[in-house]
Amino acid sequence: MRITEAYVRMLAPHVYFWAWPMVNIYNRRLVFDKAPRPGLMNGVLPLAPLNTLSMLHDYIQPEQRWVACPNQDVVYGAGVIALDKTPVIVQVPDFGGRFWVYQAVDIRTDSFARIGAMYATKPGFYLLVGPDWQGDVPPGVSQVFRASSDTGMVAPRVFQDDTDDDRRAVQEVIAQIDLYPLAQFDGTMKRHDWRTLPSFAQPGSNDAGGETQWVVPQTFFDQLAPVLADARPLAGEQALYAQAMALLAAIQQDPSLKAAAIDAVSRADIEVIGPLLQFRNWGLPRGQHWSTVDNGAAFGTDYFARTAVARSNILVNTARETKYLYQDLDSEGERLNAAHRYEVRFAAGQTPPVDGFWSLTLYDAHHFFVPNALHRYSLGTKNKTLQLESDGTLIIHVQAASPGKERESNWLPAPEGADFSLFLRAYWPKPEILDGRWTPPAVHRVG
Repeated sequence: MRITEAYVRMLAPHVYFWAWPMVNIYNRRLVFDKAPRPGLMNGVLPLAPLNTLSMLHDYIQPEQRWVACPNQDVVYGAGVIALDKTPVIVQVPDFGGRFWVYQAVDIRTDSFARIGAMYATKPGFYLLVGPDWQGDVPPGVSQVFRASSDTGMVAPRVFQDDTDDDRRAVQEVIAQIDLYPLAQFDGTMKRHDWRTLPSFAQPGSNDAGGETQWVVPQTFFDQLAPVLADARPLAGEQALYAQAMALLAAIQQDPSLKAAAIDAVSRADIEVIGPLLQFRNWGLPRGQHWSTVDNGAAFGTDYFARTAVARSNILVNTARETKYLYQDLDSEGERLNAAHRYEVRFAAGQTPPVDGFWSLTLYDAHHFFVPNALHRYSLGTKNKTLQLESDGTLIIHVQAASPGKERESNWLPAPEGADFSLFLRAYWPKPEILDGRWTPPAVHRVG
């Protein structure tokens, strides 16, 4: 039936907001599909053909702009899975006592596999399959994980101390991390020296220093049909899918309606999606202006949280794997800005309660690192030179200028004169951080 332009302008932004994370992952699949072989995009970010993996060999560099809110606590890997083409084998080495976790998410950014230290996962081989796969599981595969969509991503994270000794030691472990099509499985551990990867030029663009634009209003409706075909309805979503498909049918038949839909979602991208980059605009309050989400990578039909996380810090782990706490404001509710000096004081014995490790990371207003003379973007467990006060208090100095040589070990450099955000990660969190009994201290302005 005919529908009005006003109805299109009402419905299109709703569909856009709902499907934004799915189109985001879909477009990452399109880019990874162009990779000639495993390598590093611009020498800084893992890129590999579909159903394969690329690994860094050290912390991620500040130049990358593909994923907002990276961390410098782990050695990252990344691969896009296309399970409509083939199931894939995930290869897990023996990590010993080192923290590690493999994230495997579907096109909705929900996790579908439990592979990591917190799950007591044993070394070996694990199989990821699509929603319709009915093949035989070969001998030697320890467990099968079924995704709800054919498109997804796998991202290993392996803890590394900020020391030259551990940079060398981690190489033997990560050499056995791999991802490959089931047909290549022979029951033996494949090895790679990830330090020898080639570098590729970036097939994308950045927006004024921000994250690469993965969802483009002008092409969104051209991509929506294959995305919805992959991301099957969750319970209760059938009517939403029907509305989206009816919208597509109408705008495909009438160019003026399509122009109206694109105009409406272009506005929504700026007015609704854009503000979600800022942590202070969403999340569950955790005191002292810190916020969090409790359903990361398990969003279900919480469309607001899913899109807010996808816009600001996509590809989060589940809460059992990592608890994330976000901060844009000081203790007085003023925007953090490096024209001022701040302190974050952890009382004795009150650093984040974890079975893995923790870190406090600083990002610019776009949620990326700003290069500094120390090449330091976070402080936490990985840092072996942190100094405690005589009473056991840990003070982290957050400011643009050095707090003095005697305090530089506890200095988290901020971008001079610019807004910034703080981001606390608690890997393998203990119950008291999951249920809110422990919360981070306030960020106090001291000058």
